[in-house]
Amino acid sequence: MTTEQPPAAKRVPHERVHHGDTVADEYFWLQDRDDPDTVAYLEAENAFTAAATAHLEPLRETLFNEIKSRTKESDLSVPTRKGGYWYYTRTEEGRQYGIHCRVRAAEGRTAPPEIGDGTPLPGEEILLDGNLLAGDSEYFALGTSDLSVDGNLLAYSTDLSGDERFTLRIRDLRTGADLPDVIENVFYGSAWSADGSTLFYTTVDEAWRPYRVWRHAVGTDGTNEDAIVFEEPDERFWVGVELTRSERFLLIDVTSKVTSEVLVIPADEPLTRPRSIAPRRQGVEYSVEHHGHRFLILHNDGAEDFALSYTSVDAPGGWTSLIEHEPGTRLLQVDAFSGHLVVSLRRDGLTGIRVVPLQGSAPYDITFPEPLYSVGPENNLEYDTTSFRLHYNSMVTPDSVFDCNLDSGELTLRKQKPVLGGFDATRYEQFREWAVADDGTRVPISIVARKGTPRDGSAPAILYGYGSYESSTDPWFSIPRLSLLDRGVIFAIAHIRGGGEMGRRWYEEGKLLAKKNTFTDFIACAQHMVKAGWSAPDRLVARGGSAGGLLMGAVANLAPDAFGGIVAQVPFVDALNTILDPSLPLTVTEWEEWGNPLADAEVYAYMKSYTPYENLAAVQYPPILAVTSLNDTRVLSHEPAKWVARLRALSPSTKVLLKTEMGAGHGGRSGRYDAWREEAFVAAWLLDQVGKA
Repeated sequence: MTTEQPPAAKRVPHERVHHGDTVADEYFWLQDRDDPDTVAYLEAENAFTAAATAHLEPLRETLFNEIKSRTKESDLSVPTRKGGYWYYTRTEEGRQYGIHCRVRAAEGRTAPPEIGDGTPLPGEEILLDGNLLAGDSEYFALGTSDLSVDGNLLAYSTDLSGDERFTLRIRDLRTGADLPDVIENVFYGSAWSADGSTLFYTTVDEAWRPYRVWRHAVGTDGTNEDAIVFEEPDERFWVGVELTRSERFLLIDVTSKVTSEVLVIPADEPLTRPRSIAPRRQGVEYSVEHHGHRFLILHNDGAEDFALSYTSVDAPGGWTSLIEHEPGTRLLQVDAFSGHLVVSLRRDGLTGIRVVPLQGSAPYDITFPEPLYSVGPENNLEYDTTSFRLHYNSMVTPDSVFDCNLDSGELTLRKQKPVLGGFDATRYEQFREWAVADDGTRVPISIVARKGTPRDGSAPAILYGYGSYESSTDPWFSIPRLSLLDRGVIFAIAHIRGGGEMGRRWYEEGKLLAKKNTFTDFIACAQHMVKAGWSAPDRLVARGGSAGGLLMGAVANLAPDAFGGIVAQVPFVDALNTILDPSLPLTVTEWEEWGNPLADAEVYAYMKSYTPYENLAAVQYPPILAVTSLNDTRVLSHEPAKWVARLRALSPSTKVLLKTEMGAGHGGRSGRYDAWREEAFVAAWLLDQVGKA
């Protein structure tokens, strides 16, 4: 097979039968990653993609160098105080991964040390160097990086393949040496006992569901001697473990998509059996934060957009209200400090921060001058403090770190991410517009463009979307995006139902048997972009990843003429087959998001009516670029592979490319330079589709 002709995947007879419905799935065989034919097919697709995009190599190199030249390669995060140290991460020019460090805090100094030009701070102690941990591996990720209360021990876990199975180790920061303790195949997260003698962690079952919390005594053989503290048998639920900011309690969080329960262990009594703060009730979600004599409960019991209550630490029981439910104001998180509560929220499609002083002053919202922005808590490790660190950015303002004086509300800018190469934010402008969906719902769109970009339909545009799991795609700043904006490309985010941008109801109206609202909202946003003169269908490219990749596949089927191109990254395009198979990773936990097509014929029929793979037709699709990773455990690589194979067979004139990272996971390549090259690859393809290559 030459790379000048697209690969043709073999067809192997296979039938699926459910609810009296028989479906042929001739590319089912691609689910077997160990089949040499599967690997050969993916490699053939990679070769074809490389050949089909070879003419873009100079542009890719230009884009990569633009990203690199705008990025301060040797840089330093704003140090965060915990105990007697300031903790920070820095990067070095030419190195892929961050270096985690600390310096001793000067006596009497409350402000973080000056970070200067990004070089190491005086007295620096390196805790973890991601570059050394990665070694020669093509992939590297940290799963946890967790300090003991006294600051002497650091639990950290590493993944060298992208499959999110981590190896956990413990480093003695007094000597810099790792202890003999090594625990394989752990999940994200960990928590220390108060005295640092015991570490809690989680592991997954065969379906990649974190279901067990373990207790490990430091200095013992984790393989044989660790004890199961909690095991969740219900396959709908995930478990996690954390230490409260007060460092007094370990919390075991047990959550499904719609129900939760929190169990607690005193941090100074790590052998104690966990006790439930409130037994789970179907449809009731709550999270817990410790605050003095009480546990704060953020919950949706009779409160669609959540309310804040509390219960006694000594005898958890009834809940006493602190912040009443306010429809349209979605409470997201509460952070407790000795003298203040800080509530993260969203309202009118924007995020916000509310400070609740516990003595004297009235609650207040922190205000910001831009009409579009994203704001949320940064690392706030200390409990007894009057300073709250937050992260702020917009589509024209680079990532900024502020410290807020909780008594006065005064904001102090600690750092704004440097953007080199003469960046001037005033050359760009952002807008909030509203599309009207088929049912009359107004759907917000965030738009950014370089000033002077024409509004006569001649400009190319990218429309980005996600729209699932109540995950919000809030406005954000991007250095790589500048290369597109400076070439006259408009960038827009469709804040569609299924996400959480407009509160809990926004999510409810885009899931289960209302999922199609997600897709029709996106199409309405695309149509608005055209009607408002931002772009035209042949110059409008859609982009989304993961569940946003499902969105891409669905809108390609529903409105192929609405777009001039589609980028689908790690796309969930074989959704029905996946959700029908409880042996696959995550399937059972997903039933409360999509429905259970195994048990419910109505759900089966509804999912079948929108699943991208099963609704492909012999029509002309816009050019499509699908990007996936072989070791992805969230959206398995066979989904886009099957989708592309069937699309090619049904619509041979459609220009479709499949690019598979053979050594990465759900997030793609892990090193920052590798990630920039990946973004340059996608951006070059996008520019090629809209005539800007």
